[in-house]
Amino acid sequence: MADLSINFCGIKSPNPFWLASAPPTDKAYNVVRAFEAGWGGVVWKTLGEDPAAVNVSSRYSAHYGKNREVLGFNNIELITDRSLEINLQEITEVKKAWPDRAIVVSLMLPCEEAAWADILPKIEATGADGIELNFGCPHGMPERGMGAAVGQVPDYVEMVTRWCKQHTKLPVIVKLTPNITDIRMPARAAHNGGADAVSLINTINSITHLDLDRMVAFPAVGNASTHGGYCGSAVKPIALNMVAEIARDPQTKGLPISGIGGIGNWQDAAEFIALGAGSVQVCTAAMLHGFRIVEEMKDGLSRWMDEKGYQSIADFMGKAVPNTTDWKYLDMNYQVIAQINQDACIKCGKCYIACEDTSHQSIAQLIDAAGVRTYEVIKEECVGCNLCEITCPVQGCITMVPQDTGMPYMNWTQDPRNPRREVKAA
Repeated sequence: MADLSINFCGIKSPNPFWLASAPPTDKAYNVVRAFEAGWGGVVWKTLGEDPAAVNVSSRYSAHYGKNREVLGFNNIELITDRSLEINLQEITEVKKAWPDRAIVVSLMLPCEEAAWADILPKIEATGADGIELNFGCPHGMPERGMGAAVGQVPDYVEMVTRWCKQHTKLPVIVKLTPNITDIRMPARAAHNGGADAVSLINTINSITHLDLDRMVAFPAVGNASTHGGYCGSAVKPIALNMVAEIARDPQTKGLPISGIGGIGNWQDAAEFIALGAGSVQVCTAAMLHGFRIVEEMKDGLSRWMDEKGYQSIADFMGKAVPNTTDWKYLDMNYQVIAQINQDACIKCGKCYIACEDTSHQSIAQLIDAAGVRTYEVIKEECVGCNLCEITCPVQGCITMVPQDTGMPYMNWTQDPRNPRREVKAA
């Protein structure tokens, strides 16, 4: 059976599934229930200076798909609204009771070294395994010079990280904001400041929807609202890209990454790990479905690893990174063509409509004397864009089949059609 245990920048846990710093990790009651359910670790909801933050009501909203499926989740909740003393006491008690589980404490303080120097020994005294610097919160706290206001300035990221490394022996994880042009910049800054790891992504600035009668966005606080932090399955593609950018950046090579963003099942977790994450953090899925989802996550990941012959998480961690590159290095001579399985086709015509109206007119609609429709790919016109496969409601009905072009690998830097191609000297 596969070994799911990890050692993430010196922090050990029995599996890579951690609860992210959020409402599910706000108190001992929640954390204990999570550990009883099987979570390998938690990042305790962000602590700050006293007096504690004051939250508003209401706090959450959602972006829905069909049948009210929550695709994206938005929140305007701040850091912990409980006193620092109570949080520290509970962290101490939970760590003593669950020594094999990872407890990382999230922190957010002003950009003043004295404030960090004061709180860090208190965190160490709890027995916690590490700290996570919350440089990502996109609402409320940036207005006070914290959260994303720090994470969006690499110099601040490096400065505060260096302070923390000077004032604590605990591993320092820097949580990055996605509300930035190039995620590599703050990651490099964290690395330069001595960070033991980074975690990402934090939530994305968002407004999910409006009440068009009242003309106010959700979540509404009286007659007004504000942007919040967007999370859930909808942000997973953004998170995967940012994790990959850091994993393949030469300047942050080898920097441990804790992957966050839209993780709701074992497949999601495996994808983050394959792109370089050493642990994964979950929030929205647990809030929507409860702590017991970790049972299926652990079981599914373990079974998949056994099937693939991976004995440990390290065996496949980062394996997809070498296959992730810049567009200019993709093979210009590689070609795929769509193929429709007529036995599986339900004749809905979605592929034809999509291709005819918005793509390359490479699917023919054939109607026989009895009015029966058949859809066939015009191979000479197909560019292999995948749109027909994406729109088809029958999984596996349309496949993209690689073609033997008889031509060698050639990227855009070598392509004669590129006026700025790199021509080797004779």
